[in-house]
Amino acid sequence: MGDEGVGVHTVRKLEEAEFLSAGGLLEMSALLQGVTLLDGGTGGFNLLSYLEDFPVVVIIDATLDGNPPGTIRVLRPRHSAQFPVTLSAHDIGLKDLVESAQLLGHLPEIHLVAVSIGKYPDMGMELSPPIEECLPRAARSVLEVLQALQNGEAPEGPRAGAN
Repeated sequence: MGDEGVGVHTVRKLEEAEFLSAGGLLEMSALLQGVTLLDGGTGGFNLLSYLEDFPVVVIIDATLDGNPPGTIRVLRPRHSAQFPVTLSAHDIGLKDLVESAQLLGHLPEIHLVAVSIGKYPDMGMELSPPIEECLPRAARSVLEVLQALQNGEAPEGPRAGAN
């Protein structure tokens, strides 16, 4: 719903060959080899198996954190209480999912690309202009996390993104 769908739109951006070539990211696109891109949308507990099966997970989510819309932060939450306030148009939110994985002993290393939104989203599928404009930066942030992981670095959060 509206800006809450920033994660879905960012995944789609990462799948666009035009984005990767126009953004000068063709070299970085190799980082997507062997990476599973998933629109988690309203998956709820169905997503729990992904937290169990993968040792590292990068999540892109909209946050209501008081920052200007389109602000991007890369965070390394270690447990559910460290996740920023997010929205949830579904029954099971991200914190619930993380808490469940933690209780089951299957919590992977999580990197959260948090995208600040300004208000609860309007009904509809369109993104607001500030969120639409930040999609390339959000996608680049995901690629930067993947690059750091490939280089054996653990990108430490929080790290503020350019607005």
